[in-house]
Amino acid sequence: MASDSNFVQFVVDQLGNPESITCRKMFGEYAIYFNKKVVALVCDDQLFVKPTSAGRAFIGNVVEAPPYPGARPSFLIEDQLEDREWLSQLIALTEQELPEPKPKNTSKKTSKRT
Repeated sequence: MASDSNFVQFVVDQLGNPESITCRKMFGEYAIYFNKKVVALVCDDQLFVKPTSAGRAFIGNVVEAPPYPGARPSFLIEDQLEDREWLSQLIALTEQELPEPKPKNTSKKTSKRT
């Protein structure tokens, strides 16, 4: 089931930082970016935050679940969606621990026909 765009917008609004937070629709679901790093997914109208040590320590009693079949478990955020400050802090901690995105290869390969 695809996520509702209104729910995704609510989550993005809760995160604040409009200049640093973006989202992108992917296969009917959404990836949430902070400073160009994927920090969370919204799948089936649920928020899944990428697992990090800092996030685990911050949350405490973590609930983990895969965002979609075959995916690695992520932190499922349910009860704290209304707490803007808590959610913003979790996303900031997560972003700090994630590696920088790999640069995209901009050189185009040309194929030679013989």
